[in-house]
Amino acid sequence: MDTPLAVALVSGGMDSCVAAAIAAVEYRLAFLHVNYGQRTENRELQAFIHLANHYQAVSRLVVSLDHLSAIGGSSLTDLAMPVAPANLSRRGIPTSYVPFRNASILAAAVSWGEVLGAKAVVVGAVEEDSSGYPDCRREFFEAFENLIRTGTKPSTNIHVLTPVIGMSKAEIVLRGVALKAPFHLTWSCYEREDLACGRCDSCALRLKGFSVAGFTDPIPYVKHRLCVDPGG
Repeated sequence: MDTPLAVALVSGGMDSCVAAAIAAVEYRLAFLHVNYGQRTENRELQAFIHLANHYQAVSRLVVSLDHLSAIGGSSLTDLAMPVAPANLSRRGIPTSYVPFRNASILAAAVSWGEVLGAKAVVVGAVEEDSSGYPDCRREFFEAFENLIRTGTKPSTNIHVLTPVIGMSKAEIVLRGVALKAPFHLTWSCYEREDLACGRCDSCALRLKGFSVAGFTDPIPYVKHRLCVDPGG
């Protein structure tokens, strides 16, 4: 029997990298990346290309969703809004939330997947420590899978796979190490493209994950600005 195909949503960060590594055990992968006017768009795209090469993606597609930048409302897309320093104990929706972003990204992935005959869309969403993003919750992806069944042709059978959604960042690191995921090719920083800032939520969560897992993060950081508290 032919190995089924899955569309892997790959931002270039560690979560989507490990999600793709997990899916690669059972699926051939088509890699999809979305540019939506984020601050680190160029660096994320570079990471995507390196990861697509590493995993020998059978197809790759880069989609522009510029409307998310035009809509604004997020410190990731609006340069007038500062990227807030990490506060891992904070509750509520952070400024880095891009309004309803995952719905737009999933819609593009399902459209492409339907054309390719894919059986799944793989998303590296993390519920536990995803900074409170409402579109990273299990129920969101379950609802979207119902939407796929309702809005695609009868022969389409695409499932939404979220293989790391229940993991902590440390567990993601450990699973990635076990799968030989190329963390050195990934990029997670919300603010900078040269050296990771070490101060945004994404950097802090990543650094804490590597620290708790007992490994050193291989990407370069601005050393004097690191703010992670491994025990916090």
